[in-house]
Amino acid sequence: MAKLKTSFFCQNCGTQYAKWQGQCNACKEWNTIVEEVIQKEEKTSWKPTSEVKKVTKPLKIAEIDSSKEVRMDTLDGELNRVLGGGIVPGSLILLGGEPGIGKSTLLLQISLKLPYKTLYVSGEESQKQIKMRAERITTKDDNCYILTETKTQNIFRQIQEIEPEIVIIDSIQTLHTDYIESTAGSISQIRECTAELIKFAKETNVPVILIGHITKDGTIAGPKILEHMVDTVLQFEGDRNHIYRILRSLKNRFGSTAELGIYEMQGSGLREVSNPSEILLSHREEELSGTAIASTLEGMRPLMIEIQSLVSTAVYGTPQRSTTGYNAKRLNMLLAVLEKRCGFRLGTKDVFLNVTGGISVDDPAIDLAVVAAILSSNEDIAVGKDVCFAGEIGLSGEVRPVNRVEQRIQEAEKLGFATIFISKYNKLSTKYPGIKVVLVSKIEEVVEHLFG
Repeated sequence: MAKLKTSFFCQNCGTQYAKWQGQCNACKEWNTIVEEVIQKEEKTSWKPTSEVKKVTKPLKIAEIDSSKEVRMDTLDGELNRVLGGGIVPGSLILLGGEPGIGKSTLLLQISLKLPYKTLYVSGEESQKQIKMRAERITTKDDNCYILTETKTQNIFRQIQEIEPEIVIIDSIQTLHTDYIESTAGSISQIRECTAELIKFAKETNVPVILIGHITKDGTIAGPKILEHMVDTVLQFEGDRNHIYRILRSLKNRFGSTAELGIYEMQGSGLREVSNPSEILLSHREEELSGTAIASTLEGMRPLMIEIQSLVSTAVYGTPQRSTTGYNAKRLNMLLAVLEKRCGFRLGTKDVFLNVTGGISVDDPAIDLAVVAAILSSNEDIAVGKDVCFAGEIGLSGEVRPVNRVEQRIQEAEKLGFATIFISKYNKLSTKYPGIKVVLVSKIEEVVEHLFG
């Protein structure tokens, strides 16, 4: 037997070293470098059925076929939106999220709905456990095959027999291959197993979806190269104590990374939330001060979100500035504009700001709603429930125009809002009989309309 070679890898970032050292030079973490065994031999993990190998030749850019790639419909509107229209054949998708957030439930639910032959490989649960979850989801399908296996050689053997159209792996950290002599979940195993799956996906044009664990810092466990190797990285977010889950795209070679998918966790599985405004707006009977509705965009999707603010006299010498879901530095900028340009004395008051629904928003178009909520709480005068805002605030106190304002107005009109405040510098091509559009150029005009 050939002599085994060993090498040293950083468990945090995957950097390889010839010998052990205390600190990783790449990520600057201490005591993360461990020794792993590497066995060099011919890799025969995935053998294509055809022995004839394609030889790629260089082509002129004008000769390359630019026809649109046909995507596979998942029958899940939220996932299709986040992926950019569906699953691209031969792509590798990585889904990460905290333990218990619903990653396995989401992919099992989708695999039961898919109109394609699907192989669901689980290295964490038995077939009976998956069957119990499938019965709870109450979706019957004959195209889904369940396999409990962790060795990649056995998985590829079953793939050659079943010939699935989609493969789902739960999870990549549980897989191991015979060609690397280290434990499952190590840097070498994750990298090698992912490389074998990529080779399989590209040669057979079969898409592969991987579930990945995350560390306590919120990053996907394993080497950073794992995220570089795959085509799409999705993040499943949410609080385990709340029923709503958010699916984001962190990387997407075949679509936008600005899209957002929202699900509601129920006893029978995950329900698609096609109208996110229903969860982001409070249904209150009476009007309360300190709240304002903003029209924002996540990718191509317009959202109506509620901004809550509380302004009170500072008990201690230094006033507090606290935000949830909003940039704290931008809040300080808006408070400085209100004090310098508009004469509101907020320097000695505590200001708390919250974006409802548990989402984080970085769209500058919600500045106007933030200002309205702060002034409403400061004056203790409620803003009407049927009033919303879409505008960016400049340092001189002017209301600046925002992009795709007509899409925002249409969403507000569809949800029954009576008035929307926008910048007068926005050019509107059509009229909206169902909603009153108020054009303003400065914060003072907004204050005059709202509070007299």
